[in-house]
Amino acid sequence: MNAPISREIALRIAFAAKLLPDIEPLQILKVLDELVGLPPTLDALSKLTLKQLKVAQAADFSAVDIELLKKSLAYLKGEKEIAGEGEKLELQAYAEGDMPDSLRIACASNKGEQLDGHFGSCSRFLIYQVGVDEIRLIDVRDASGPEARDDKNAYRAGLIEDCQVLFVASIGGPAAAKVVKFGVHPVKHPTGGEARERLVQLQTVIATSPPPWLAKAMGHDEESRVRFERSEAEA
Repeated sequence: MNAPISREIALRIAFAAKLLPDIEPLQILKVLDELVGLPPTLDALSKLTLKQLKVAQAADFSAVDIELLKKSLAYLKGEKEIAGEGEKLELQAYAEGDMPDSLRIACASNKGEQLDGHFGSCSRFLIYQVGVDEIRLIDVRDASGPEARDDKNAYRAGLIEDCQVLFVASIGGPAAAKVVKFGVHPVKHPTGGEARERLVQLQTVIATSPPPWLAKAMGHDEESRVRFERSEAEA
């Protein structure tokens, strides 16, 4: 177990473990020792299969969501790029009140400013302040903290509780209920894409005809929402 491994493989193991509840990097290393031997090579990792992981004796993956296990395997095999390696996103300053009538939007992301994350497995949340005329990336929040082991959905929802809307590629029912409980409105974009492109689309909605839930999130009073609903009915 003391054999040296390369930095790249160590990172693959770390990111693979992040996705799996109650699984530590050392357990992943023990599984690799069982399946391919140590030190693991890039070639050996590229040949790993889902079936091998599911029957490994060194760690119990039976209770792990199959989609998470597939994504973890993709990190080990090098099929999924390690988010954040050599990547720096430029944040813009924001103080409360800078952008009247703006919304704070969380985007589930794994790479760059892509909206490409599943709520339960994305590596971070990009936090944007979005107004009619401006979009600012104001924060990037790591979603892999150790607190997630107790209640991952609650932990992740808590990370974005200051936001009004969550953009996500996919999210399960129980997780969506948890997000709503924190006062955040989840919106699925299954095809993903550039986060800013989705936010530009949102700007158009904000400027023209925000639905009642969005008008409420923006802090518009009940009277203005009723006027909007009447105008929609009369159109």
